[in-house]
Amino acid sequence: MAILGQIRSKPWLLMGVIALALLAFLVNPDSIDKVFGKNPDVLGKVNGEKVTREEFNDQLFVLQQQAEQQGRPKNGLEEQAWQLLVQSKLIKQQFEKLGFEMTDDYFWSQIQYDQMFAQNQQFFDEKGNFKTQELKKEIETLKNTNPQGYTQWLKTRKTIEYRLMARQVFTNISAGITTGKKEAEEMMKQRDQLADIDFVKVDYAAYLQKTKINVSTSDLADYIKKHPVMFKAEPSRNIGIVYFPSKPSATDDAAAMKEINKLYSGGTDASGGAENFQNTKNDSMFVMANSDMPFNPQYVKPTQLPATIQGQIATAAIGQTFGPYKEQNFYVVSKLVGKKTSDSTLSRHILIAFKGSPAGEGVTRSKEQAKKLADSIGAIVKATPAKFAEFLKLSNDPNSAAQGGSLGWTTPETPFVPEFLTYLANNPKGATGVVETQFGYHIINIEDKKSGSMGYKVANLIKEIKPSDATEAETDKKARKFIQQVQGKSFNDFVNIAKKDNYQFSNPKNAKRFDGQLQGLGTEKDGEILAWAFDKKRSKGDTEFFTVEGTGDKIIVYLNGKQEAGLADPESVRDQIEVIVKNKLAAKQISDKIAAAKASNLDQIAKLFATSKQSAQVNMLNPSVAGAMEPKVAGAAFGVAKGKLSNPVEGGTGVYVLIKKSETVNKQPGDLKQFTESITQRNAGMFGQAWMKSLQDNADIEDYRIEIWNKLGNQHQ
Repeated sequence: MAILGQIRSKPWLLMGVIALALLAFLVNPDSIDKVFGKNPDVLGKVNGEKVTREEFNDQLFVLQQQAEQQGRPKNGLEEQAWQLLVQSKLIKQQFEKLGFEMTDDYFWSQIQYDQMFAQNQQFFDEKGNFKTQELKKEIETLKNTNPQGYTQWLKTRKTIEYRLMARQVFTNISAGITTGKKEAEEMMKQRDQLADIDFVKVDYAAYLQKTKINVSTSDLADYIKKHPVMFKAEPSRNIGIVYFPSKPSATDDAAAMKEINKLYSGGTDASGGAENFQNTKNDSMFVMANSDMPFNPQYVKPTQLPATIQGQIATAAIGQTFGPYKEQNFYVVSKLVGKKTSDSTLSRHILIAFKGSPAGEGVTRSKEQAKKLADSIGAIVKATPAKFAEFLKLSNDPNSAAQGGSLGWTTPETPFVPEFLTYLANNPKGATGVVETQFGYHIINIEDKKSGSMGYKVANLIKEIKPSDATEAETDKKARKFIQQVQGKSFNDFVNIAKKDNYQFSNPKNAKRFDGQLQGLGTEKDGEILAWAFDKKRSKGDTEFFTVEGTGDKIIVYLNGKQEAGLADPESVRDQIEVIVKNKLAAKQISDKIAAAKASNLDQIAKLFATSKQSAQVNMLNPSVAGAMEPKVAGAAFGVAKGKLSNPVEGGTGVYVLIKKSETVNKQPGDLKQFTESITQRNAGMFGQAWMKSLQDNADIEDYRIEIWNKLGNQHQ
């Protein structure tokens, strides 16, 4: 199963253009149905097309699988899943508008171009042909032997289909991106025309150092109203957070160290002080009874062991101990209890299914009849291995039967059913036996074995360094004092009191209902805090106290603002636009001062703002002026008459006033055809992202998720 193994070993490939478990409040469709009187499985619509709960579950599942494999948290992915699903719908709609259909034939004809396969030579033979039939056979085998793995493949296939649709859509639409002759000629003219100018620049930063300008909320609002497309906002909340982690004290650390030393070399209370980790006769039972983490019976690679002992394990003897040593917030003592090589096994099988088993479609024999037949075949093959091939026609796994029953090379990590893997692990080369699994009875023959890397079984006695009751009580005391201080106070008071006492403060200004995690926090309480903030009864200035179960951490939150769907709340985007708005206010002041002074030349303007006159050469296609990109200044240079003083120009970095001294033409190498092709390539490269954003901005997207939550919440209040 080499090809599917590649897919399973690289779950990050499941992403791409599209990448699906609904939130806890959606688990009871009956109660939702009573509230809404409509289908509870529809979470929204994209241009009238339903977004179903099942689709969302699948999308979130894929993201969670990816996160798990990459060692990232699995929670907080709901909003990402929603956005990816919306994009999927938009891509699919465009695909169908172009007259395409995602048939099975189309899928298999295009799969080799998908990013999951295209760059991996294992999917191609020596002649460069994609191994389509081999992949199909492996998937069929997966369907017959591993239903869970097959279900995951179906989810994976759905993400591949969306990527293939996106590829087809982008290819067709971008093919229509061209550059007209007149357009190219005008751009070449802009490239080659040069203007020599003298100018005075009143730099915003320098001006604002001398002149204080305060940007009011109304100033921000005016800017937002002038740029509504840029500031379309989804429902969000501005939340102030102060976090009180219940960290173990030095006394707590010493207590954990004392406890693990007692278990390691002293003795347990249960044994009257006689048994410890060094002398115990049953390592697994000792760990299960005394450790804060369970015993792991698996053989693992050195890289899967605690970092402290990775370099020592290879030369250690069975029974050797290591520690106590510290790993993050734990004290650990490790004991090597076993080591062995991880074998790879080449095997073949004949599957005898029975009626009702996953592989028993069309089979009429009972389970008892299947066992009797399998035992009979097994006895014959065990006595005469050469007769194995004679019984392949009876196998209910036609794909492996077509390959002589072969299942290829497998390891203990291969996703076969446990009973099958156990037989392979515990029997030598040449062995034949009958094994029962959920699929039926397998006559298994082990054709070959080869040793792999060394694996180690290690018993880890672990004691967590936990905050004591006294430590948690002190944390609770600080948090409760703080919330008393800030109740009824302004948000500035909330921030200032937190900073004065050096408490951990964060301020997610655009928290979405389904973000799952809050920027600057990241606890299991994040979802509950978001639910609190989006409650209809909540008002600006409300505060709340939260306790993180299991850690004793405390969280105080302050609702600083409510953004409903529409234009963004000015204060929520102050960090993004305050500098821009301040520069615009400065530009108006500068222009007004120039007008009031009735300056008639550059020297007068330079003197007015204590700056100097400069010179530059500019063109329209590359509008660089003294190191700053200033397209408005370049435009003014070609728009003003030679020798005439321009009006003040509001640039990106300052206000400019200029005089054009001359215009020249500097013809660049390259003909019109080459230039046209380069412009077309550049535009095509920028097209995909811009087109996708345009699709989403102009789509009719209905999101029922918050509505569902609010109504369900009201029902339970």
